[in-house]
Amino acid sequence: MSSSTREVIKILFGVFLATQVSCKAQKSSSTDLLSEFEFTKGIEGPAVDHTGYLYAVNYKEQGTIGIVDETGNASVFLKLPGKSVGNGIRFDMEGNMYIADYVGHNVFQVRKGTQNPVVWAHNNEMSQPNDLAIAPNGTIYLSDPNWAENTGRIWMVTQSKEIVLLEEGMGTTNGIEVSPDGSKLYVNESVQRNVWQYDITEDGTLKNKTKFIAFEDFGMDGMRCDSKGNLYITRYDKGTVAIFSPKGELLKEVGLKGKKPSNICFGGSNGKTCYVTMADRGCFEMFTALHPGAFYERIH
Repeated sequence: MSSSTREVIKILFGVFLATQVSCKAQKSSSTDLLSEFEFTKGIEGPAVDHTGYLYAVNYKEQGTIGIVDETGNASVFLKLPGKSVGNGIRFDMEGNMYIADYVGHNVFQVRKGTQNPVVWAHNNEMSQPNDLAIAPNGTIYLSDPNWAENTGRIWMVTQSKEIVLLEEGMGTTNGIEVSPDGSKLYVNESVQRNVWQYDITEDGTLKNKTKFIAFEDFGMDGMRCDSKGNLYITRYDKGTVAIFSPKGELLKEVGLKGKKPSNICFGGSNGKTCYVTMADRGCFEMFTALHPGAFYERIH
């Protein structure tokens, strides 16, 4: 065997080993909550309230909000008015629910203890309010992608319900999250595969935009922080959740059964259960987080 042939074999064997390691790292370590397609393929926006109930949009049909109890029983919590369809869901410190309605260009509020969605903020200039994040002081941040043009914007909803445009001319803004201490905002661009980091100023506006991380393949959707500030990013079409430290270091990549994780939240008895909405399976997958979720820690 010639030296050149041996070198080729060595290289091919190295590629084989690298592939095996990669496959092993991304092997599914999740379990299912609910049977497939109890929710529609539009399942998204998972959020856990102060009492531990899990919510997501589009249970059985578009335009609904589904609720799941600790034993895995799911039902319709409410139906949005008219043609409205929800996307992101978040809770504030008082237990009120906020829903981004991408069809009606609204942010709905559902007061704690009620099932009545009321328009909290509305702006027809938005392409489609997609995901939302709430800072510790109650300020709401919205991602606003234009999928047809692969562009996007970021909006802020103040506590006085004023909608303020923070940035335009971006890529397809999608996942959005505030750091546990309220000092940073993370926004990803699904098509362009970038995650941006901003400093949040005293009045809620943004400055010091820097690239947090960038991926070479596959898309992104939702993002959430744990209590240590680690960022959990759903890798759409790859079927994983990538976990990054606040310094942008990849800590872990969790393999899922499905390939299209749309979003993620934290809950469970200790706040360390990650619930991932799966667009290709119409259900949730679960795995154990490194630390409790940031919002869970804030309210307990």
